[in-house]
Amino acid sequence: MFDKEKKMMKKAYYWGTLCAALVVGVTFIAGSATAAGKVSEKTPINDAWLTAKTKIALAADGRVKGRQIDVETTKGVVMLRGKVDSDVAKHAAADIVKMLEGVKSVKNDLEVVAPSAREVVVEEDEAITARVKEDFAKDAHLKNAAIAVQTNAGVVSLTGEVRDIITSANASWAAWFVLGVRSVKNDLTVKENG
Repeated sequence: MFDKEKKMMKKAYYWGTLCAALVVGVTFIAGSATAAGKVSEKTPINDAWLTAKTKIALAADGRVKGRQIDVETTKGVVMLRGKVDSDVAKHAAADIVKMLEGVKSVKNDLEVVAPSAREVVVEEDEAITARVKEDFAKDAHLKNAAIAVQTNAGVVSLTGEVRDIITSANASWAAWFVLGVRSVKNDLTVKENG
């Protein structure tokens, strides 16, 4: 009987903690929405702020599992990457982000992967990411470039800032020929000469 009570207490603690976190997140979002007209006066909207606000909004919405989604923001453009369970969750995530103040646009690179296939896909994605990084390290033009590599269901996403368009093209080309890569999404920006 003691084990049963212990399990019930653990469940109650877990759900209580989860509910408290959601209440705090929803309160934060509601407070931000209420102060929408005053945000530009008091709180500067920058990429880090938008990323944090996006993560909170996704975690607070029951249609998506926010922990499955990676968020990156560049100049007000929010990029969503990761694996979700359904098309409904993929579209809901984009809709949630579009409604946030300060978001210029949403790039929805979420992949729909059934929960039953997720573990295998995650392992394959990690191996592909490792192979792409290895190939970049061997390439004289790419080894010192600050390129972040992420793979979702065989789709390699490249982010970061590179010195010129040739480096960007070489990165896409090198990634494309790695075993297991289905496609490459190049979100690299080129440094402005100034």
